[in-house]
Amino acid sequence: MTDLADAIEARLRAVGTPKRAEGEKAYLKSDLAFIGVMVSEIRATIRELVPRMDHDCLVALATQLWAPPIHELRTAAVLLLTRDARQLRAGDLPLLERLARESRTWALLDYLAVDVVGTLVEADPHSVDTELDRWSTDPDFWIRRASLLAELRPIRNGARMDRFLARADRMLEEREFFIRKAIGWVLREAGKKRPDEVAAWLAPRTDRASGVTMREAVKYLTPADADRLMAAYQEHRPAT
Repeated sequence: MTDLADAIEARLRAVGTPKRAEGEKAYLKSDLAFIGVMVSEIRATIRELVPRMDHDCLVALATQLWAPPIHELRTAAVLLLTRDARQLRAGDLPLLERLARESRTWALLDYLAVDVVGTLVEADPHSVDTELDRWSTDPDFWIRRASLLAELRPIRNGARMDRFLARADRMLEEREFFIRKAIGWVLREAGKKRPDEVAAWLAPRTDRASGVTMREAVKYLTPADADRLMAAYQEHRPAT
């Protein structure tokens, strides 16, 4: 795995630029080092250099890529796990939690939560529910965000919303932007296919939800429901 990780790093350094590295580091306000490579180039590198592999090799290579404090290598680790997420199982949650905890940016955390942990939730929700419920009360808001976004992929594909809604209800009054945005994001996606369900859940909570959450959540509701809910939010009262 060391040779493969070194080859990936060498390929990325060959296409990276100092100007992009400086810009990305400033944009993400990150303490990590940056090579200056676009995500599309990282995806291409993974596709060209990394064959499909079994579970143990996948975890070993992802862990190796994650170890250096270099943003693009950590992105490569996440994209690798995303590509082969169906190889993972509930026993890998401690590793995924560590990666999520060390991400410290949406640019890493969201891929992990939506595409990697979300695949585990979609495959076997009961095997991960207890851990994700624990994540939802973690002191680290990035871990709490992950517990919300892990439900996005299953909900898009028709899964029940009760796990997400229970976590969202506990976090609805949080002041952290990344929590407020995550709740709104998942509700917005759910609203594309289940607007009535989203409207019914929001209605008694419009006095508790933030503006960020509300503006996202009502995007795909009927105009009548969106107007009714936003009016109640602006008047600091429930819509029911």
